[in-house]
Amino acid sequence: MFDLLKRTESAVKRSKETWFGKIAHVFDRNTIEEKTWEELEELLILADVGVETTSKLLDKVKQRMKKEKLTQPLPVKAALKEEMLNLLNISQFRPPTAPCHPFIILVVGVNGSGKTTSIAKLAYSYTSQGKRVILAAADTFRAAAIEQLQYWGKEVGAQVIAHKHSGDPGAVVFDAIQAAYSRQAQMVIIDTAGRLHTKFNLMEELKKIKKVAAKLDASAPHEVLLVIDATTGQNGLTQAKYFTQAVGVTDIFLSKLDSTAKGGIVFAICDEVGIPIAYIGTGEKLSDMAPFDAKIFVNAILP
Repeated sequence: MFDLLKRTESAVKRSKETWFGKIAHVFDRNTIEEKTWEELEELLILADVGVETTSKLLDKVKQRMKKEKLTQPLPVKAALKEEMLNLLNISQFRPPTAPCHPFIILVVGVNGSGKTTSIAKLAYSYTSQGKRVILAAADTFRAAAIEQLQYWGKEVGAQVIAHKHSGDPGAVVFDAIQAAYSRQAQMVIIDTAGRLHTKFNLMEELKKIKKVAAKLDASAPHEVLLVIDATTGQNGLTQAKYFTQAVGVTDIFLSKLDSTAKGGIVFAICDEVGIPIAYIGTGEKLSDMAPFDAKIFVNAILP
């Protein structure tokens, strides 16, 4: 738990020291006035919480302030933190109850989101637990993507199944899952393209990959993990909506959270898209990721 707390605090350090630090200082005053709400609204929006989510948060705090007769700033701040926590406490992704051999994770996201590096971090966490991992280089659209995944495979001790550049991604996935069966691997993590000629082509390609996986295991993929770059802010919401409509995203890996001062995007994603955040990126090293814990996150970003 201490390690999780330390990693989360590291990830939100910039956000805590900037916009959320300013939000915390609002409650250092003696009273809550009308202009206090205006200031909080502005700061939350600037922190990437989003207009809709900010309005919802503050409305709920005002209702509680009236109902519970809260007059002092600190109890109002505590109410704000509780409402933030309520936003984040959506149903977490739960793996299938029956054991899956192998457990197949389809990883999606736009190019530049940190998708392949996040896959490496995820693979590293599994190989560190002694699990045998196979990586499927199904982003055949970019030759560099295949080479990058092969590099990370060597670094983390995972086998990589790859075909030639511009090959059929579905064939790569089929071979990777077959290899997992024959080599008794516990995990298959599938990298996918993040950019094709049109958005429609990309989404159709992902749907095809899902169908290929389901031919070998009717319940596969067992997890559809969307990687979102925290530094892209509200653009991440749009990405989440497109990918969810196409392939049914189950949970999110929020990468590069340590690189942004606008950690409020976490609240917007959970509120507006309704998909749980499973992992956060906390730095550049392979070990720099952490499971997302809503309570730890809220206490770390708004002390």
